[in-house]
Amino acid sequence: MTAKVLVAYGTTNGSTTRIAESVARALQEADLDAEALPAASVTDVAMYNAVVVGGALYLGRWHKDARRFVRRHRRALAARPLWFFSSGPLDPTASEREIPPVPWVRRAMTRLDAYGHVTFGGCLREGAQGRMARMILRNGQGGDFRDFDAVESWAADVAKALTAVPGR
Repeated sequence: MTAKVLVAYGTTNGSTTRIAESVARALQEADLDAEALPAASVTDVAMYNAVVVGGALYLGRWHKDARRFVRRHRRALAARPLWFFSSGPLDPTASEREIPPVPWVRRAMTRLDAYGHVTFGGCLREGAQGRMARMILRNGQGGDFRDFDAVESWAADVAKALTAVPGR
């Protein structure tokens, strides 16, 4: 039986959507049944064998929809293989070194016995929503720092771990 994997994500301006979709696509290429959905739209995780949760970072905090998803489904998530990712640094640091999870994510990982976490670079472009985003763009600090090769490599590692888990 092929594992069914949910990639749930929280985003405001869509950058994390593309990362989540890339994760799901890489899992599909490894013959897993994966889909990416906005975290706020997921009502039940019972049909999934594993879950990946991603959240955009805003001012050092994980996106509210990703946090709410984890809190709402914590019991079900604790019973499944679980990974987290963050997106957000608007500079090349995420491609240069490992960036640890923000405190809320670190605590959730411990409580839910998550398999791992990774931080990917973010993307902020003209037209972004939010006062802070507009201020960042006015200061010339926007841009696209997502590394989709790194996203696909990480997702391939998740797929390998899932295919190694008996009964998944």
